[in-house]
Amino acid sequence: MQRIVFNAVDEGMEIPSLKCGPITQMDLVRYAGASGDFNPIHNDAEFARSVGLNGTIAHGMYVMAQVGRMCSNWAHPLQIKWFGVKFRGMTLPGETLVMTGKVKKKKEENGEKLITVAVQAANEAGDVKVSGELVIKAD
Repeated sequence: MQRIVFNAVDEGMEIPSLKCGPITQMDLVRYAGASGDFNPIHNDAEFARSVGLNGTIAHGMYVMAQVGRMCSNWAHPLQIKWFGVKFRGMTLPGETLVMTGKVKKKKEENGEKLITVAVQAANEAGDVKVSGELVIKAD
C-alpha cells in the first residue's frame, strides 16, 4: 500500500476515483449479513413500498463504505486520521456510484502534516448520495 507524501500532493488535486455498480439486491443482502442491519427497507420490496418507498434502498453505510474503500485505496489506512460523511440521498438497486475526492487543504499542525480531502459518492446522473471529508496524516 502506498503512503501519501505531503509534498507530493497539491490543493485542488483529485484523488483516484472508484466506480461501484450497478448495485444489486444481492449486494444489499450481503451487506446486511456483514453489518447486521436487517432493516426490511433494504431487502423486502413489498415492505419498502408499504412505508412509502418505491422499492428497496441501499444502506447508507454501504454507500459510505464504498467512499471509504476509495479513500483507503489512495492513502494507507494507517494514515487516515478522520473520515466522515453526511447522507444526501437514497441509493437504489441498479444504480452505479462514482466515488470522487479532491484535496481541499494542506496544513501543518502540532507537528503533523495534514491533508483534507472533500469526498463524495454520486450516481452516474450526478445525484450526490453522500458527501464528506477525509483527513490524512501525510509523511
